[in-house]
Amino acid sequence: MRFLLLISFILIFGFCSCRRDVPQAENSAVQIPVPDHFPPLVYTFERNPPTTFGVELGRKLFFDPFLSRDGLVSCSTCHQRGVGFADPRGQALSEGVFGRVGNRNTPALANLIWYPHFNWDGGINHIEIQPVAPITDSAEMDMDFRELLDKLQKHPEYPDLFQKAFGSDSIYSQVFLFALTQFMSTLVSHNAPIDDYYRGQSSLTTEALAGKQIFDSKCATCHSGALQTDFSFRVNGLTAFNLADRGRAEITNDDKHIGAFRVPSLRNVEVTGPYLHDGSLSTLREVIEAYSSGILNHPNLDSALPVGGFNFSDLEKRQLRFFLYQLTDFSFINPN
Repeated sequence: MRFLLLISFILIFGFCSCRRDVPQAENSAVQIPVPDHFPPLVYTFERNPPTTFGVELGRKLFFDPFLSRDGLVSCSTCHQRGVGFADPRGQALSEGVFGRVGNRNTPALANLIWYPHFNWDGGINHIEIQPVAPITDSAEMDMDFRELLDKLQKHPEYPDLFQKAFGSDSIYSQVFLFALTQFMSTLVSHNAPIDDYYRGQSSLTTEALAGKQIFDSKCATCHSGALQTDFSFRVNGLTAFNLADRGRAEITNDDKHIGAFRVPSLRNVEVTGPYLHDGSLSTLREVIEAYSSGILNHPNLDSALPVGGFNFSDLEKRQLRFFLYQLTDFSFINPN
């Protein structure tokens, strides 16, 4: 496979020293996995080739509550590796600074460099811009962006870290977002059992294969390809018509998009609950049951979905679960 994309960009930072026998740290290029069975990359690193110092700086920013208004909420508060970078607290709706609760469920993070748009409504269309939304949202991190950059500039550590990563200790929006993007780009989930199956390295169990056949017949219209999503916006009929959260229509102002939300990737879906844009379903069993017997007659219901549901048998529900378990990448959620 063309397994690793070597970003051919190396910056070497150091300082003169009389101890010439002591090697200086290098800001080396970072290899990002690009599996053969994945679709073409959307983000190609042309302006922002990942480096060791850039990725480490992005990781530090991602896990630092200093970026939030109350100093208690970081990106990692709602996105932790052990649950596929979903919310480890298992809350239906995101909880941010000062205990404020948002109106949507925290999405899992993986394979973001293949995403053409972000958030449940697709309101962000570029990975480099995506962090601005949670950082500035009053129910998440509630920071004014200029104020945040000023805070970072006055921080005792960050100017030096930006100097090492980008060659200047000046902290401005582009390099800040470049650093976070470099870290987020490393979140590639590509070693689940389904990947070994796609690569021809192993087979699935009889039950999982039966589940895959059901999935391919009933679910893959939307959850297609190696990432189990076509990145479209659809109404699944699992929640009632709700003008309080108009979904994609919030962006397009088109009534035909009311209730439509981005089709999520099902990577690591076994561990990323609760599910749906509003977190209203807690377990995979509940999700499968909802698609079996709980699809509502929404005015914008997607044409691939039958009102009422697919009427899966108990055996089919079990087989579907076994197939979905094959999407769990344990090397991603627990790399140690």
